[in-house]
Amino acid sequence: MEIAICSYSFHRTMAAGQMDFAGYVSICRDLGCTQLDPWNAHLLPAGKGADAICASRNPSQSQFLQPPDMKEIDRLAQIARKAGLPFGTMAVDGANIYEESPRKRIENRTRAYQWLEVAQRLGAKQVRIDAGGPEELSDDAFAIIVEGYTDLIDRASKQGIEILIENHWGSSIRPENIERFIAAVPKLGLLFDTRNWKAGTHAQAAERCTRLTRATHLKTSEWDAAGNPVDPHLSQAFQSLRKAGYAGVWGIESVPKDGDEIGAAGKMVEWLRRS
Repeated sequence: MEIAICSYSFHRTMAAGQMDFAGYVSICRDLGCTQLDPWNAHLLPAGKGADAICASRNPSQSQFLQPPDMKEIDRLAQIARKAGLPFGTMAVDGANIYEESPRKRIENRTRAYQWLEVAQRLGAKQVRIDAGGPEELSDDAFAIIVEGYTDLIDRASKQGIEILIENHWGSSIRPENIERFIAAVPKLGLLFDTRNWKAGTHAQAAERCTRLTRATHLKTSEWDAAGNPVDPHLSQAFQSLRKAGYAGVWGIESVPKDGDEIGAAGKMVEWLRRS
């Protein structure tokens, strides 16, 4: 079984200065992960903890997450190489496709191109870029998002990178929108987050969207006495993914209520291995 832990799983620990990128890599190695799944806020230089917290609470307003210089990226790549872990799925905030303002759309696209350069330098296999846009999609908004993903896929494919959409916020939290996007852009893959669907649509998403999945964010906040996650959405999605024949990396994005992010990641890895 291939397993990864998105670095967002440690966003509070890292923002508090209690873990840096090297610490994230070490924990992934010690837990037996097979790849690294960084959140782009965690590729910034040390001392950006407040920025990371702000980005985590406002993914639609994270345009201030500017890519670091390649010298810093090379330093991070060296840390990963020493641990023997490749980069897998990189989650990018601050480069979403849809904005009402054409100027902002151009700025976001430029930022997306820059993050693709970072991903290529790291050797990442996949990059998640958000769709943005309203839940109720107009024809114009849909066309803008389709054009954006088509353009990004054309560029990323030449860099050896797969582009993913995630059910994260805005238009992407509705299963029917995910199906529409991928039907219009067949090379677009889904990063399936087990929690972030619109309320009341989790069962629909598990039935209709697991077949489109190329990566996962398995999410829970609590565990029972036996160490099993207490989250009906996670259990349902996990079983549906297996039934659909999902054969990719099982990516974890745990968000523990008790704040023990390191312990939570370990519990999720243990649960996956015995499931």
